[in-house]
Amino acid sequence: MPLKSLGGRRVRTGAAAVLVAAAAVTFPIAGTSAYADVQVSTQHVAGADGKDYTVTNHLVGKYAARQEQRKEWLLVWAGDENIADTAVSDIKNLPGTVGGVVNKLPGALPGPDFLAVIDATKGSPTYGKVVNTATVGPLVENEPHHMQYVWHKGDTIYAGALFAAATYAFDVSALPNLKLKGISLPSQTLGGSVPDAYWTLKDGTAYGTYMGGPVVPGPYIYDNGSVQIGNGFAGSPGEVVHFDKDGKVLSQSPAATPQGDNEKLCDDLPRLGAPTCANPHGIQAREDLNTMVTSDYAEPRNIILDPVKQPSPYLRRPTIRTWDISDRNHPKLKAVSYLQDGPRANPADPLHAESRAVMETTVTNLPGHKGAFAQTMQGGAIFYTPDITAAQPHWREVFDDGAANKSFDAKADSVGSSSNGGWVQTSPDDHYLYHAVIGRQKGTLGSDDPGTVGGVYTLDISKLLAAGDNYTCTIDTKAKAENGGGGDCPTLAGAAAINPGKPGQGPHWGTYDNFQLGGDGFYHETDQPGRVAVSDYFVARSGLDGDHKVTMVDLGKDGKLTVDTAFRDENSGQVGINFNRKSWPHGDFGNAKPHSELFVVADADVK
Repeated sequence: MPLKSLGGRRVRTGAAAVLVAAAAVTFPIAGTSAYADVQVSTQHVAGADGKDYTVTNHLVGKYAARQEQRKEWLLVWAGDENIADTAVSDIKNLPGTVGGVVNKLPGALPGPDFLAVIDATKGSPTYGKVVNTATVGPLVENEPHHMQYVWHKGDTIYAGALFAAATYAFDVSALPNLKLKGISLPSQTLGGSVPDAYWTLKDGTAYGTYMGGPVVPGPYIYDNGSVQIGNGFAGSPGEVVHFDKDGKVLSQSPAATPQGDNEKLCDDLPRLGAPTCANPHGIQAREDLNTMVTSDYAEPRNIILDPVKQPSPYLRRPTIRTWDISDRNHPKLKAVSYLQDGPRANPADPLHAESRAVMETTVTNLPGHKGAFAQTMQGGAIFYTPDITAAQPHWREVFDDGAANKSFDAKADSVGSSSNGGWVQTSPDDHYLYHAVIGRQKGTLGSDDPGTVGGVYTLDISKLLAAGDNYTCTIDTKAKAENGGGGDCPTLAGAAAINPGKPGQGPHWGTYDNFQLGGDGFYHETDQPGRVAVSDYFVARSGLDGDHKVTMVDLGKDGKLTVDTAFRDENSGQVGINFNRKSWPHGDFGNAKPHSELFVVADADVK
């Protein structure tokens, strides 16, 4: 593989690798004056295939210098943007041939994907600065996707590569530097593909959802001895993987039932003999209840691989699965629940029915609560069950995203269809529910559809949870969908528009800050988060991209939300950290796509 010079570094190049082979030295990066003092160090691990996998830290010296105040960091898992992210509908508008485009556009060729380490310490002189970019190699076009939902001291960070079907395991104990502990490759998870989200357990291991089908079409024998017929990579059915602290696969558990799912509601392409909706996306667990919940989103290759567009609305799933995790290494599927359509449902347009595309689920936290919530991306609704330990949990719609639209834009309609909701999370004290919505793109519901602005909102769920099994909330009329259900239904506590005036440009993902600085000068965990961070990017090849910004939002004790105007981009000075930029600490690789984020504190600074 040839070597070329790039800004004073030696970089291996090729279609399959962008690997920085640098010693732990300090040197300037040519053409990036904003990052003139960058300390570069590479750490290596051996993959199961015997090849070398790396993480390379690019630490900006002037930002990373130790200060008296201990630091809190925001880690953002981001992908390099290049010509492969150009939507097919836009190709025809580009000048010349595709080859000409590659030669002319900056950042057209694949560059390294990375974890950005951003100073998230309020009051710090480097607040909002990108202090380090830890690039991974040699894999490119990972399409970095999700990590776990919340980080606790000592946890490994698990980061999924959507297209590469890999899971990276990072050690963040010595931030702002980080290390690669291990990597799981597709050959270690032959029973599934397209990793999505992770849930860490108290023993430091983690469960991960692999939304896509077995790597090779045909029968696959899982660890529990069951045999499932799959239709191949990024198809169906998916699985749940158990990882150790270093990213080693401990077990693979099928998400499919032996008999399959409702064939009227669950399409597969190519069609399977036993139709299935088993494409797990969101995942959370209650270890005290020995129960895990996963939500089925879609058969991924028919959603994310532009220009192949889904030919059926039933490739987006209406199902939620509950699991018995009494044996932590062998989760056992207990039940498959089907969400019901609501008052907005239109038989002529099933894609936008309330039940469609169950992207995320979140559990409650306190010992007296057994419930969980789920949200639908195309359906634009939030559902609730009071008891995930039930033999067959019953889920009921309790809020419609349409009831929050006017809180983002007073001129908006109150239609929740295709709100493109994503991240949903209960507060640690079970008082609030946080939810991020991209908003509806223009023209989604017809040529004259103006779309809706997105943002993040909070719901007060205290009455609903206090009612236990006897709750009465149900969204069964259009009036309730547009205005809230009253009674013990969740009520809107706060909202913050992201990208006002830009329909369909709100946040897809988010995380809450579970740390606060104590009087002893150390960080401690809190059950009342004071802020959330959200990112505006989905998956470019799906046709739903975003503006690639990360925004900090302050969270009041009453649930009210306010955009933090002090969290500003170091280049433009605008509110929010813009990942569309020419230069990074690792070089002039151009725009990047921030998909998920976590608040993290170095081990030495948290008690």
